[in-house]
Amino acid sequence: MDLTAVINPILAIGGMGLVFGVGLGIASKKFAVPVDEKVEGIRENLPGANCGGCGFAGCDAFAKAVASGEAKANGCPVSSKLQKEAIAKIMGEEVVECSKQVAIVRCQGNHDLAREKYEYEGILTCEDAHLVGGGAKACTYGCLGYGSCQKACPFDAIAIENGLAVIHEDKCKACSACVVACPRQLIYIGDAGTKYQVMCKSYDKGKIVKGNCQVGCIGCGLCVKQCELGAITLENGLATIDPSKCTECGKCIGKCPTHALTLYHEED
Repeated sequence: MDLTAVINPILAIGGMGLVFGVGLGIASKKFAVPVDEKVEGIRENLPGANCGGCGFAGCDAFAKAVASGEAKANGCPVSSKLQKEAIAKIMGEEVVECSKQVAIVRCQGNHDLAREKYEYEGILTCEDAHLVGGGAKACTYGCLGYGSCQKACPFDAIAIENGLAVIHEDKCKACSACVVACPRQLIYIGDAGTKYQVMCKSYDKGKIVKGNCQVGCIGCGLCVKQCELGAITLENGLATIDPSKCTECGKCIGKCPTHALTLYHEED
C-alpha cells in the first residue's frame, strides 16, 4: 500500500486548515468592532429583565442608548438605586431621584359590583373575551379579569381577585408590560404616592354606568364643584384629577355618590 496516497491529502488538508485559521485570526483582529467600555459597564449594572419598560428593546439596547446620550441614566424602571447610581457614575452624571412609579388599574368593578350581560365560555384571555361582544361585563370599559396583564407581568406583581386585576405595589417595577397587555387600556403607570384616584374609565352616560356598575363614575360633576382649585375636570363625562393642582384636601371624596373617586392610599 502506498502511504503517500494517504499522507499527502492529510497534510494538504491540514495545511489549508492552518492557513485558513491564521487568516481568520488576522481578519477578526483587523475587522473587529471596538467595544465601548461605557456600554459594557452600563450593561453590567442592569438587572437583565429585558422587560422593555425603558422604552428600548431590552437591556443591551438601553445600555447603548444611555452611552450615546439617547436615554437617561435612571431610565430603567427595574434597576435598584445602587444600580442607577453606578450607571450615573459611568456617565459622569448625578442621579436624579424620581418618585416610585407603579401600575394603576382604573377599575373597581369586580364580580360583586359589576353586572355581566352573558356567560363567557371562550378562550380565557382578555384579548379574546374583548373581541366577543366587548366581553361579558356590561361595562365595555371595565376590567375583564382573565389575567392577560397577570401573565404579561415578569415580576409576579399582579393578582386576579374576584374578577379584577390587583397590583401588588411592593413587587411592581413599572415596566409597562401590563399596560401593553390590557386590551381595555385600563392600566397606566403613575406615581406610587398618588392619594386620590378616579378608579373608573367609562365614558358611557351616567344612567348607563349606574346600571352596569355600582362604583362607576356617572359624570355628575359634584366632585368638580367641590374642588376650589380646579384640580378636577369632566372629560367626556368622566372625572379626571390633575395631581399637580390637587392639595389632597379630601373634600371631593365625600361628595362622590358612587365612590368611583377613592382614597387610593390609606393613611398610615
